[in-house]
Amino acid sequence: MSETIGREPKLVVPALKSFYDFAIPLAWPVIRIAVGWNLLVHGWGKVTRGPSAYIGPFTEMGFDPALPWAWGGLIIEFVGGIALILGLFTRFFAAAAAIEMLIITVIYWKSGFAWLNRGYEYTLLWGLVLFAIALRGGGPYSLDRKIGKEL
Repeated sequence: MSETIGREPKLVVPALKSFYDFAIPLAWPVIRIAVGWNLLVHGWGKVTRGPSAYIGPFTEMGFDPALPWAWGGLIIEFVGGIALILGLFTRFFAAAAAIEMLIITVIYWKSGFAWLNRGYEYTLLWGLVLFAIALRGGGPYSLDRKIGKEL
């Protein structure tokens, strides 16, 4: 079994080897950018409404004082989304967002799995993907790699 670790799987269509060689290195940036875009768009709602619009909901969930939590969510989602898209401070923002998703997952746990019932399905998925990004870093097509520093 250890002989297969590190080896690439056989190509589904060997005639497309040149395409695979081109496309495979782009897989990680696609994932990082998609997750960053999701966070950015979600955070944009907090930017446009302002953090004070979230004081009531945060207080109802037990976060008191609520304003620092609202600002934290705004920064992690909006600024962190931009950072993930660029691959800048990738590990830091991915870890921060993964922790945010863990907190939300715990809050939604009592509602069950299904997102349609306000469950934890969505937050668990994104939290695990963010955790993987935090472990892996920005990858070769990131500003982190370009400047030679990864947190």
